[in-house]
This record gives sequence, C-alpha cells and structure tokens, in this order.
Amino acid sequence: MTAMEQLYQQLILDHAKHPAHRGAQDAYDVEVHHVNPTCGDEVTLRVRLDAGDSGPVIGELTWTGQGCSISQASASVMSQAVSGRPVEAALALSDDFRELMDSRGVLPEKFAGDDLDESLEDAVAFVGVARYPARIKCALLGWAAMKDAVAQASAATDGEAR
Repeated sequence: MTAMEQLYQQLILDHAKHPAHRGAQDAYDVEVHHVNPTCGDEVTLRVRLDAGDSGPVIGELTWTGQGCSISQASASVMSQAVSGRPVEAALALSDDFRELMDSRGVLPEKFAGDDLDESLEDAVAFVGVARYPARIKCALLGWAAMKDAVAQASAATDGEAR
C-alpha cells in the first residue's frame, strides 16, 4: 500500500469514527431515508435550503445512519463538502464523486493537480473504494440521499413560489 493510499484509508476511518454533521436537526425542509439493499447500510438525511444570491443554498444538512465505515464516512465527507454551498455546486460535486466511483480506482485526469482539493476535498480519499464494485454503492449512499433531498426541497420551494 502506498503512502497516499494509507493517508486516504486513515481519512476514511477518521470520518467514520468522528463524523461531520451527524445528528438530526429540528428545522428542515425535507427528510429522506435511503437503504443499500445489498448490505443493509442506511442513511436518513435532513436538509434545509436557504435563499442565496444566485439560487438556493444548502443552509443545513444533517444525517444519521448505520452501516459500514465506508457508507458512514462517505456521508460525513458529503455533508461537510456540500453544507453551505449553492445547490447547483453541490449537485456538480455529486456528479464528480459519481465519476470518481466509476473510475475503478484510477483518479480521472480532471481531478489531477491543484484543482483536486477544491473540487473533491476529502471525497478524493474514496478513489481506492472504486476498485471494489461491491463497495461503490456504500460510498454513493449518502450522496444519492443528498441529491434526492435537494430535489425534493427544491420542488417544494418552487411550489411555494407559485
């Protein structure tokens, strides 16, 4: 195992042991619950959207869940990465994470270099997970819940504006 792989593995374990944004906020627009039926991992996510200068912003996002360290660490990383960001930027980051998971363990060229930290932040640590197809769904669980919650919250907000 290379030094970089060890660093990434340690980052995943740290997020699993000390998850960011874990808990259930009281004020939220939408709550979603997602389950990975192949392994039983679960995540419940609450999101509140706030008005931003150029569109809605993820004002607060919290989650609770149970499952393997990969699913729980990925939910932690996702919540840290998207909280406070415009919805459009959070969804683009989710697409980048999906591309990373589709990479089969080889960091795509677009993430190489100085843009890496800015684009994926701690999520880049999951590049090694992409080598194990059975674990990809674990890593994507929280991200899929975020996309679902944001879509539902956006639809509710659009409905209120009419």
